[in-house]
Amino acid sequence: MVYEKVFERPQFPVERYERAEALMSWNLNGKLTHSNVQPSWISNAALWYSVNTRKGTEYFLVDIERNMKEPLFNQSDIAIALSEMLDDTTEVEPYSRVFQNMEVNSTLEFVTFEYDQKKWRVNRSDSSVEIVEELPDVERPDASVLSPDGTQAAFIKEHNLYVRNMKTGLDTQLTVDGEVGYGYATDSQGWSRSDRPILFWSDDSQRIATYRLDEREVEKMHLLKTATPRAELISWPYALPGDEHVPMHERIVINVKTGAITTLKTEPDHQRTSNCCGLTRGTQWADNQFSKDGRFLAYVSTSRDYKEVTLKIADTQSGDVQPVHFERDELFIETNLQSRGVPNWHVLFDSNEFIWFSRKSNWGHLYLYDLRSGELINQITQGNWNVADILEIDEINRRIYFTAVGMDKDRDPYQQYAYSIGFDGGGLRSHTPTEGNHAVSFSPEKNYLVSTRSDVRTPPVTLIKDVFGEVVMTLETADDIELIQTGWTKPESFTVKARDGKTDIYGLMYKPSDFDPTKKYPIINNIYPGPQVGSVGTRAFSPTRRGQVQALAELGFIVVQIDGLGTPMRSRDFHTYYYGDMSDNGLADQITAMEQLAEQHSFIDIERAAIYGHSGGGFATASALFNYPDFFKVGVAGAGNMDNRGYTFYWGEKFQGPMIQNEDETDSFTNQALQLQVDGLKGKLLISYGTLDSNVHPNMTLLVIDALISANKDFDLIVMPNRGHGYANESYKIRRTMDYFVEHLLGMSPPKEYEMSR
Repeated sequence: MVYEKVFERPQFPVERYERAEALMSWNLNGKLTHSNVQPSWISNAALWYSVNTRKGTEYFLVDIERNMKEPLFNQSDIAIALSEMLDDTTEVEPYSRVFQNMEVNSTLEFVTFEYDQKKWRVNRSDSSVEIVEELPDVERPDASVLSPDGTQAAFIKEHNLYVRNMKTGLDTQLTVDGEVGYGYATDSQGWSRSDRPILFWSDDSQRIATYRLDEREVEKMHLLKTATPRAELISWPYALPGDEHVPMHERIVINVKTGAITTLKTEPDHQRTSNCCGLTRGTQWADNQFSKDGRFLAYVSTSRDYKEVTLKIADTQSGDVQPVHFERDELFIETNLQSRGVPNWHVLFDSNEFIWFSRKSNWGHLYLYDLRSGELINQITQGNWNVADILEIDEINRRIYFTAVGMDKDRDPYQQYAYSIGFDGGGLRSHTPTEGNHAVSFSPEKNYLVSTRSDVRTPPVTLIKDVFGEVVMTLETADDIELIQTGWTKPESFTVKARDGKTDIYGLMYKPSDFDPTKKYPIINNIYPGPQVGSVGTRAFSPTRRGQVQALAELGFIVVQIDGLGTPMRSRDFHTYYYGDMSDNGLADQITAMEQLAEQHSFIDIERAAIYGHSGGGFATASALFNYPDFFKVGVAGAGNMDNRGYTFYWGEKFQGPMIQNEDETDSFTNQALQLQVDGLKGKLLISYGTLDSNVHPNMTLLVIDALISANKDFDLIVMPNRGHGYANESYKIRRTMDYFVEHLLGMSPPKEYEMSR
């Protein structure tokens, strides 16, 4: 008989879990106030805004020329007046965003808003309230898209497109021949789908640009829903890399007033936008722009492999389509470097020009072209930095207002600043010279701007500035007293070198609130590797960052987030670094960064290094444990796209490249398939997936699990029944992740089944 001596682990103190729980994102919500300013300009020198306060939502009026800020109206008095006038048994809550569609008149005397199907007017001088209009009691259809003027709501019914008149409630059917797999405005992208139509309204609310989606021959993906007594099969079209049949858009323009449908005379388009990710920005179909009169539609076609884009102009009456501008990138195109950023192109119909964004210089810049000839007029912006977003275009004064990153070499290259420049590339002006990350809103004539500045350690301050960036008045300074009282600790920024020993890469470090520099702490990497975003995310102040990182640090860890090679917002070369081998995941940069931090800080125990992440982070975590087993000792990998041959075709064909079959029965995706890399596993690995994940299908994780079993490798597994892709923030999953690191990095027994309330 063989006897095994059992060593009882010391018990980890439950008090630390309680402290970590206090730092969960849902417990930090509302702890930072006066931080979310939402301005609405009334005139060039007056605005009103809403802001989150300890009371709730408050409203203020600002008259810049008088240097005046005051409450927009007495919210408590108005709420009482509403309750009395309605004889309502439910008391109106004055600070709970009950005042909808608010407007202030140009003389600043009256405020109108909507509540309880009525339009109300407040006289600011005496706080009197009156009903000025009974609003139509029309229910907005579920999953609909409102027209710009708010009078019509477009929705899908039985694969056809309808609009509802929001004044009369009358529904009008716009298309009649939609069918299963061949419907109108259908949002079915494989990895993402909904009942909401995908379309683009003209500014005058008279026309809709949309498509008929042909996915009739696209192969199906399948999931099993856990149910009693039998599991239920869920199937839907989901194209994979290399598939012969993929969803295609047949573009149309609908005149909503007349019902006329114009089919554009062009080949069907691939289901693409010219930058990552998805087809919509807000509620509108991206890469579309109507002329002011709706006669012409400008749009961008993107090739299946994302290497080619073409700007086209369509006549919305005849359907004729004219190509205007073509660009090819041998790797992949991006017209905005931010995930789900609005594509940075704009057609100037009045002057027969267009503004175009390109990375052809290795950096993302704006160019001015002639619309008729397609010839380059001049480069607008230039330098070793990137345009982030076009904010506004002043066609009269021929000036572009935009945000950019990396222009100042002595500052964090991810912080966003606001600038403007002439169409001719002259007169570059900074509107936010103070160091930090800036979100801005310009007045109608651009004399003033509202600027909210913060950084990863500094809560936001919202100011009125003049066009030269000089402070005119302070609107709000964020209050972080309640946040600090929770034990929340500010992250620390750092800069280290990438794997090449030359390129600067940036990250954040999180420490426990009772940090002791004389102790040794394990180091855990929270990774989201790109290529569409990085691990850190925004450089604005954010107490609730991805991965519940501060809560995890509170258990006695150093947690880091690092943006390595292959992530966006830097040069094209930086962003495309591991194109063609997605399993690289920037891991060599993560390792060298962690090693450099350990050399700089004696409190980091680099021999106890771990990693965790979800989705792309789960993919990176598994790759780390398989390919760098002597460095990463513990990993927690959730919902990973472990082999992108089984993930959506748009993702893999963009960032891995087109599927190419080799003579030896491998293909161009073989090098990133993690089920072929499991032999390297030495450490502790916890894998999880949701059984109803329609984004990253569980089949990819099951392939890895099968390979681990075949290789006789030990691993741990959590299966989340009937969960989709977003289970990462479920209390159970977070607690088990914490348990895993406590057990395998600290060598202690976590509190038994600690329950985190929400």
